[in-house]
Amino acid sequence: MQSSVYNVRNHLTLFILKRLDYNNTHRELVEECKRGQRKAQFELYRLYSKAMFNICLRMLKNEADAEDVLQASFVDAFTKLDTFRFQSSIGAWIKRIVVNNCINFLKRRKLSIVEMNTNVLSIETPEEDNNPLPHNMSVDKVKSAMMKLPNGYRIVCSLYLLEGYDHKEIAEILDISEATSKSQFSRAKRKLRSMLAEE
Repeated sequence: MQSSVYNVRNHLTLFILKRLDYNNTHRELVEECKRGQRKAQFELYRLYSKAMFNICLRMLKNEADAEDVLQASFVDAFTKLDTFRFQSSIGAWIKRIVVNNCINFLKRRKLSIVEMNTNVLSIETPEEDNNPLPHNMSVDKVKSAMMKLPNGYRIVCSLYLLEGYDHKEIAEILDISEATSKSQFSRAKRKLRSMLAEE
């Protein structure tokens, strides 16, 4: 009896671990894409294009530009797919390409991020954290307000809040200091609070 319980527990554990193996998500599909199978490429595009388009739109603020960067990103992904080694999920790998392409697009358009003086000791003031957004604020209102932020604020805010990057990663992606990333985020929050309070 104890042996069969042990076997069931082992099988269940293996099943759960296989289900949570994000690095191998869509592995067969990716392998087919690497072999140049068009149906597999279309399926991978179908699975991830909407989420990646939303990233592009949040970062670029323009549908036509977002569509262009999205298409270029998937061309890059399929071209570089042979370098993908399943060290992360395929979605995370494509997302990194999309974010990098958005940043490069904005740099070509002269994204302006004001570099912070490294002597600044404190980025956020205590009253900022004690002044949260109103509880009755809808997600759509916040997203709409974010789209009105200046490019530098919006990019850092999107990367931090929506894409889950930390300030060190944002600094590397945007080629700025970590203090600048924190400063841009702090200013973006202040500006968002101000814009939302006016509505």
